[in-house]
Amino acid sequence: MTADAYADPACRPSDADLASRPIVYRPDLLEGQVALVSGAGSGIGRALTFLLARLGARVMICGRTEAKLAEVAEAVREHTGGEVAYRAMTIRDPAQAADVVDAAYRTFGRLDILVNNAGGQYSQNAIELTSGGWNAVVDTNLNGTWHMMQSAARNWVERGSKGSVVNVVRTVERGVPQAAHSCAARAGVIGLTRTVAVEWAPHGIRVNCVAPGPIATDGLASHPAERIRSLHMSNPMKRIGDVWDVAEGIAYLCARSGDFITGTTLTIDGGMTLWGEMWMAGKPSYFQDRTP
Repeated sequence: MTADAYADPACRPSDADLASRPIVYRPDLLEGQVALVSGAGSGIGRALTFLLARLGARVMICGRTEAKLAEVAEAVREHTGGEVAYRAMTIRDPAQAADVVDAAYRTFGRLDILVNNAGGQYSQNAIELTSGGWNAVVDTNLNGTWHMMQSAARNWVERGSKGSVVNVVRTVERGVPQAAHSCAARAGVIGLTRTVAVEWAPHGIRVNCVAPGPIATDGLASHPAERIRSLHMSNPMKRIGDVWDVAEGIAYLCARSGDFITGTTLTIDGGMTLWGEMWMAGKPSYFQDRTP
């Protein structure tokens, strides 16, 4: 697929594709378990919902747009026979976060897995960020993730049951130029994950992160084509990742394969933390000039 094609929402994986792609896990890997996935109306969340259902889990999905959630739920039911329920909500509101966790229990009788995939950001030079823009991104990516984590953990502790949390973040080791708000929020989630992985270990609650690099999702369509064409230079593998790459990584942490893993970050970025550059708001002339 060409770089231009990644910007075309029509080129996203089809429902039939997500329902039939080869998987590295046995089909009943998550049989009997219930997962709650935020930000499931598109991209990674949509792919993950298909995968979890194919692995035998029952899935509650949530996000801001009810129509998108309904479409994903119906597609998963039709193509996989899986059980999927949905609820439109915002993770920024702690009451709504608590309610969607309760809804998973009311609908399926239990909750084993929480995947915090919801989030949002935009590319802009840090010096130009408004306080409103900064607060909106931090409120969603950091505070919203926390509301969901705490709501799930409180239920698990109260019920005396184990649980697994996976927070979808981004690679932040080298900073994220032109996305300072997102970098700060995601780094906060990584630190939070390490902290509660220790605090919640006595309750049998594991907490981990998955940090994707550049992934082909619907969201790329909001960026100019010339920026997308350069994304292959963001990592030494010189390509853009696929939503399935991330979904299978998340499943690894949720399943028994992750039973002895907590407080860590699984990086799925093609080596981006080691080499490459990504300028989604345009490469500054300073970095284009090769002279000292």
